[in-house]
Amino acid sequence: MIVLYDADCGFCRWAMAWVLRRDARHVLVAMPIQSARGGELLAAIAPEERLRAVHAIAAGGGVRSGGAAVAEVLSALERTRALGRLARALPRTTALFYDFVAARRSSFGRLIGSAARRRADELLARADVAQTAEQTGSRALG
Repeated sequence: MIVLYDADCGFCRWAMAWVLRRDARHVLVAMPIQSARGGELLAAIAPEERLRAVHAIAAGGGVRSGGAAVAEVLSALERTRALGRLARALPRTTALFYDFVAARRSSFGRLIGSAARRRADELLARADVAQTAEQTGSRALG
């Protein structure tokens, strides 16, 4: 599953890193919304709307955004699967909670602190290098 996040948002980068640290089976691919590939994957969403929410793209190509994307991501991970089921079972509550947090992400970002954001950025950079290497290896084999 591809998870598209706002790379300019400190809270969003921290949240994406939090999720990746729990992805023991490496089922998620983190990608900035602002990347060229992010733009391609979200072509059906108006550019001014893309940065308003996180987006999850399943293997079949279905796109979920906001609270629905969070429910998909949490459901994909073994350690958070029960929470994901709860989020799916309560879609309106999940959407309200997501919207509440998203509207205040700058404030939440300040609460996280610079050291936590730095660690998140380091993890995302390592994940990006690993994904690039994997894609390059796949092209070489294909």
